[in-house]
Formats: sequence, C-alpha cells, structure tokens
Amino acid sequence: MAKVFTIPVPPNAARKRRERTSDPRYVEGQRLLVEAMRYLTKADPVTNRTAIELISEHVRTRFRMTDSPLA
Repeated sequence: MAKVFTIPVPPNAARKRRERTSDPRYVEGQRLLVEAMRYLTKADPVTNRTAIELISEHVRTRFRMTDSPLA
C-alpha cells in the first residue's frame, strides 16, 4: 500500500494577484442550457424527460458552485 505525502506550500503575500475578468462565454453557455431545458419542458415534458435529465446532469457536473466565470 502506497503512502501519500502532502507538502504544504505557505502562502506568499508578496505574490501579485492577477486581475479577474468575467468570461461572457461561460455565462452565455449556462443561459443557453437553461433556455434549452425550458424549451423542452414547454414543448413536451414527458417525451423530452430524458433530454432534460441529460442537460441537467451536464449542468450539475460541468458547472458546479465552485466554478467561476472569473477564472
């Protein structure tokens, strides 16, 4: 059984932080996915259920709460 060692790195206060700018593609991508789910729900929620679930799963796995458009 292998052992995993973690070597902590102390924070460097002198490190210059880069300016964060939002990525409009990130926000637009999320908006398009939500619009697609709304459209499928209005069209026929029973028939499109699997498609809605697929998009929902994609949103939950690809766009998590920890994700940020300010990367």
